[in-house]
Amino acid sequence: MNIIFGLFFFVYIILCSFLVLIILMQKGKSSMGFGHMGGTSQILFGGSGGQDILQKITWSLGAIFLFGSLGLAIIKSRQSKESRYVQPTVIEAPAKPAGQDNQPALPNK
Repeated sequence: MNIIFGLFFFVYIILCSFLVLIILMQKGKSSMGFGHMGGTSQILFGGSGGQDILQKITWSLGAIFLFGSLGLAIIKSRQSKESRYVQPTVIEAPAKPAGQDNQPALPNK
């Protein structure tokens, strides 16, 4: 179960990095981001714009981000419940030889 969690967590980190890059590439209202290098594909939909491909990718990755965080939380909570109910291992002390008694020796004064 830890291998599955580790794999999902790795994919989730890659997804987060890609989501940050896609958000930074988008054109802002003031045209100060990396998005000002893109074409004028929003003219087709009028002055308000519509959604270009970067916005659609952002919405999709955002949804995957939310469901991924929910899935990772569920997997982690199930792991903690399983580890909580594991019986502890009892280690027994070695037996004493037959000639010794169980009382500690008193110091000589």
